[in-house]
Amino acid sequence: MTRYLVVGAGGMLGSDLMAVLSGRNATGLTRAQLDVTDPAATLAAVEGHDAVINASAYTRVDDAESDEAAAYAVNALGAQNLALATAAHGATLVQVSTDYVFDGSATEPYPEDEPRNPKSAYGRTKAEGERLALEADPAGTRIVRTAWLYGQHGGNFAKTMLRLAAERDTVDVVVDQVGQPTWSRDLAQQIVGMLDADAPAGIYHGTNSGQASWFEFARAVFELGGHDPERVHPTESALFVRPAPRPSYSVLGHDAWRAAGIEPQRGWRDALADAFSTGALPAS
Repeated sequence: MTRYLVVGAGGMLGSDLMAVLSGRNATGLTRAQLDVTDPAATLAAVEGHDAVINASAYTRVDDAESDEAAAYAVNALGAQNLALATAAHGATLVQVSTDYVFDGSATEPYPEDEPRNPKSAYGRTKAEGERLALEADPAGTRIVRTAWLYGQHGGNFAKTMLRLAAERDTVDVVVDQVGQPTWSRDLAQQIVGMLDADAPAGIYHGTNSGQASWFEFARAVFELGGHDPERVHPTESALFVRPAPRPSYSVLGHDAWRAAGIEPQRGWRDALADAFSTGALPAS
């Protein structure tokens, strides 16, 4: 029986991973229970497990611009510590990463082997986490990049839109950033499925299929949540200047799944509809 360890089990993805792994031999550790920046503690925590999923990360994208060292400690050194531990104990590591490792200037989906070119501090630290993990345990590490994640647990764009729908008459949302809205439950199922299938080591893109702008995503959330989507108005990114640059294009290709004999995640609209129908997102 496979023994699973979910690191970052208290977060949005970690909570869904623990739900998907319900009934299996799975241990979840929150950030408070395991400091991945501590090599000795990480080595000890991994012992006795066959598969480790690292859903722990420093995700405060704007804060990382002024506190890159703290982000690097968790996102880069933490990933390295886990990979060193899985290599020492003969376990598999799934390191969850991000579209921010790319520069966002593409016009067609990024392939898994596209060179990393991050433009933000957060992206740099996650890119280093990928590199260090693959270097520390090349045979045991699977990198799963995701983007535009939403779900039942924790704060996210979909839940923010539903809150604003109750508070405001209209909402302005940018139309010039394109990506792949991804339900955290779908990603959790995809990650567990890759472990069940013993997919080869390497890089995979864990996003729902298709693409949308934040504006299109917001309108879909309004509609499925029982609100008038015409209340969502388009605007431009230039009007929302933030410390960290946001990628204009974050669509990720899924060829690695097919090469491993695994179907990529379903379309984002179908996933969003299921998130509402199952109660992961509340409809009015």
